[in-house]
Amino acid sequence: MTILLALVAAILFGCGSWLLMQRRLTRIIVGIGLLGHGANLLLITSGRSGRAPIIDGGGGYADPLPQALALTAVVITFGVTAFLLALGFRSWQLTQDDRVEDDVEDRIIAARREREAPSGDVDDDPENTFGPDDEPAENPT
Repeated sequence: MTILLALVAAILFGCGSWLLMQRRLTRIIVGIGLLGHGANLLLITSGRSGRAPIIDGGGGYADPLPQALALTAVVITFGVTAFLLALGFRSWQLTQDDRVEDDVEDRIIAARREREAPSGDVDDDPENTFGPDDEPAENPT
């Protein structure tokens, strides 16, 4: 049963990570939710398969730390999801679209790199490099 829960947590992490790389804000929000659920499931699974902290009327004790961490993770995930939903709603009001556009500064930096890039073929062979005062070696052939 623990292996099945670990597999489900891995699937949640994988799907959440894939959704985070999408361009739509709604998919990003769902991806963060899936990552939060995967983290909660992994934390609960690590604490004796989610059994109660006190087992058999006080005979044995389970570790309560994973349950406390899962409760904290639920609260944090709820707060982040609420913030992202408000951000997505505001973005929808302004643009009537939930597509995440490229940052303008990223475009400026990419254009600057293209302008400053060396033109022509670039020779990366370290044996053929020489400074401005150096003469290329004579070919002994």
